Amino acid sequence: MSLMRMTAQRSAYRLIKNISGRYARPLVAAFLALLIATANVAPAFAQNPPPQQDPTKQNPSDQNPPSPGTYGNIPPASQAGPEVEAGTAPPPAPPIPVSLGLSKHSFTHGPQAFPTLIAPYKSIQIDEPVLVNSPRVDQLIHDGKLQITLQDAVELALENSLDIAVARYNPWIADTDILRTKSGGLGRGTPGADFPTSQANIDPFNQFPSYDPILSATTSLDSRTTPVNNPFLSGTGLGANVQGLHSHASIFDIAYQQSFTPGTTVNLAWNNTRSSSTSAANFFNPTVQGSLSVGFSQQLLNGFGAFVGRRNILIAKNNRKIADLVFVNQAITTVTSAINAYWELVYARENVKVQQQAVAVSEKLYNDNKKQLEIGTMAPLDVTRAASEVASDRQNLIVAQTTQLQDEQVLKNAMTKNPLAPNLINVEIIPTDLPTPPAATESASFEDAIQEAFVKRPDLQEQVYNLKNSGVEVRATKNALLPTLTLSGQYNSSGLAGNSPITGTPVIVATPAPIVDSKGNPVTITGAGGVQTPIFQSTTTSPIVGTSQQGFGTAQNQIFTNQFPDYFASLNLFLPLRNRSAQADNARAMLTQRQLETQLQQLKNAALLDVRNTYIALEQDRARVDAAIKARELQRQTFEAEQKKYTLGASTVYNVILTQRDYVTAEGVELRALADLNEAKANFERAVGRTLEVNRVTIASTGTKSGLSEFEPETLIPGTLHGQVVGTDKIFSNPTPPTEK
Repeated sequence: MSLMRMTAQRSAYRLIKNISGRYARPLVAAFLALLIATANVAPAFAQNPPPQQDPTKQNPSDQNPPSPGTYGNIPPASQAGPEVEAGTAPPPAPPIPVSLGLSKHSFTHGPQAFPTLIAPYKSIQIDEPVLVNSPRVDQLIHDGKLQITLQDAVELALENSLDIAVARYNPWIADTDILRTKSGGLGRGTPGADFPTSQANIDPFNQFPSYDPILSATTSLDSRTTPVNNPFLSGTGLGANVQGLHSHASIFDIAYQQSFTPGTTVNLAWNNTRSSSTSAANFFNPTVQGSLSVGFSQQLLNGFGAFVGRRNILIAKNNRKIADLVFVNQAITTVTSAINAYWELVYARENVKVQQQAVAVSEKLYNDNKKQLEIGTMAPLDVTRAASEVASDRQNLIVAQTTQLQDEQVLKNAMTKNPLAPNLINVEIIPTDLPTPPAATESASFEDAIQEAFVKRPDLQEQVYNLKNSGVEVRATKNALLPTLTLSGQYNSSGLAGNSPITGTPVIVATPAPIVDSKGNPVTITGAGGVQTPIFQSTTTSPIVGTSQQGFGTAQNQIFTNQFPDYFASLNLFLPLRNRSAQADNARAMLTQRQLETQLQQLKNAALLDVRNTYIALEQDRARVDAAIKARELQRQTFEAEQKKYTLGASTVYNVILTQRDYVTAEGVELRALADLNEAKANFERAVGRTLEVNRVTIASTGTKSGLSEFEPETLIPGTLHGQVVGTDKIFSNPTPPTEK
């Protein structure tokens, strides 16, 4: 095509050189006008929009550039069909909501013990992260080109953004804090949360109560032989050698303990021991001992009340909502960045075409000037000026092409997890949506936009929940100021049984050894004839005629019939003098609460400024687009008038080409204004927190019912309720939100 243009231009100038007479100038002017009107170096002169193309076969942007006032296949409002103007065209089907699947998992509840008893003691399975591009990327690639609409760009960014993938774990990690605090443990915090857990010194003697029941059991066997030094005390009897005491014991104990949020702790223990030994001193041998004890303790001051016991659970639940809001904020940032990157690439591609047109125009002017210099109708300085213009336009084209490559890589990074994937690294991204003036999205007034932002912006909602947590901490540290007064009680019932001998009628027997004095000499008495007779002491023994067997059953009967009860109650007071540690904690909690209230107002002021700036930018860019459209239309009219003047001999080729170049430049300005307007719209929606709502994105999973995709109402975008915006009076009417009870 370029060769044909050069041949036509050489033919035209040979005609100028050879033809003379009064018809030469009008004929040349007519021929040049026809050449300019039909050449693709000035595509803006076509008055009819290009035909519809199948985007899967060939991208419309690869065809001849669009005619003035149209971009791609989208006609301007003045050229819309009669059905559109009359409002009779059927409304488009609503887009399918995009779910980010945050409710796919929930870790607030652990595995249930029934019917699988060992489930709580087994590790759960977590899916491996998906670090490859979604299959839809491959589906949209055709002939080495990735053709995408704006909605495709948004959805691909949400599917493949690593920022989204990383942020999605935070709410699930926050779930584990809820599960942990339900057991009585401490939370570990989440990004955006100022209070990972309560720092109040509640119940200093039981700071980490277990709200999960704890069941403990002990079984042991003990068999031993112990050398004894005093056989009289041990009951092993006399012997010539060191005596050994043989004993055997078996123990079976079971206990239950659990704490409750009002500050109550309950314990139950059932203990049993069976022992036997070679000692003759035991009444029962073997012996069975058992006991059943039930006890409780209740905090009456420090640590009293369900709120104090649930303080960490409340903080963990608020932190889970904060994690949701941080995730929503990341989703808004990702969507806004994808939209801006898309429109920047659209402008960069169109700007390359504009710069190509500018180069073509300047080259044509340069070639025309050279021809005129050859025939002696132009000064060399004009040729030099035209050559300088060509060099400048070529430099602008190189810059535009470089910017296109950079913007393409930015969008590719935003839409993929791995932009270096073999099937993607050399793919050209072709946006099929071209900038058009969007429908008005501004609120009715700036005040309405501010109120909407106060309700929907995630950063403000995060601060509200941090403020709620500060209220929880203030109440907890206030309770921690109180002394510790503990009421305790315990009941114990014991049993004792075993095998004991049954004795018969006592029998008197004499001891084999005489009674001795302090010196060890036998004590004697003088009998008849003066005979000294030693004194022997008689003893009475009872013969064993049988064994009384009492065991485990007897001991348990004694326990449960309350034969040997034990009752215990106590009231313990722990009174820290001066109490400076608790005072410092309470003062810090209140200072933090006041600081967060101030920061909330600071964030509201920053949000106001953000909304004001984006609101003004949106209005200004809309005015810029209107002005650019009018300027482009005026430049078109100027160019057409200059053409007519040239055909009548009242202008020059130089002026015609200059007006054409101005027309091409005006098209570029209009494109830039349209891209800026679409980006300003995205930034305004971000500023008021409307981005996910406008782009039909939900952080929940979606289900199907009757073939329709539905939202999960409990996990919709925070700040909305049943699809409606929550009123600001319900959130910001009280600077210190009431704490949960």
